[in-house]
Amino acid sequence: GTYLPVRRARGENEPGGIAFGFLADICQSSRVNMDDPVRVALDVVASGAMLYDQIWLGSYMSGGVGFTQYATAAYTDNILDDFTYYGKEYVEDKFGLCEAPNNMDTVLDVASEVTFYGLEQYEEYPALLETQFGGSQRAAVAAAAAACSTGFATGNAQTALSGWYLSMYLHKEQHSRLGFYGYDLQDQCG
Repeated sequence: GTYLPVRRARGENEPGGIAFGFLADICQSSRVNMDDPVRVALDVVASGAMLYDQIWLGSYMSGGVGFTQYATAAYTDNILDDFTYYGKEYVEDKFGLCEAPNNMDTVLDVASEVTFYGLEQYEEYPALLETQFGGSQRAAVAAAAAACSTGFATGNAQTALSGWYLSMYLHKEQHSRLGFYGYDLQDQCG
């Protein structure tokens, strides 16, 4: 991994030493799910949520106060799966996988569609809203689905990240906040 600042390094295999770009290569889901890009993306999202958000950010950086429990929503149910499969189908029907232009119009189109689909599902099914009881969980799941879907459209990770941020803005505009007590931690994630 990459060298950590001495004040943060706790051991040779410290999770913080794994650069962000390496996680997709470390996660071997693409070997067994090569025909299902959504499954591959979701496995990497789950690994990243556990490794970076819960272990690294939650335990080491913040002292384990538990505020990163919003990350559990990425791998404890099939809500993110549903939103992401919806986004992939939308992209396939409209552009084809990795065939959309790599521009802001694509980000606006795909990320908005997937985000609004997710937010509509929360409104339509009260049990879904209760399952992910915190706005932080809902914001993270909607944004992850929007980012993955934007990535499926363009084949570009940086454009996908723009989909994540747009989803956060749309969610905040629709609900006036992203989490409990006005938490805006998710605005800063990426």
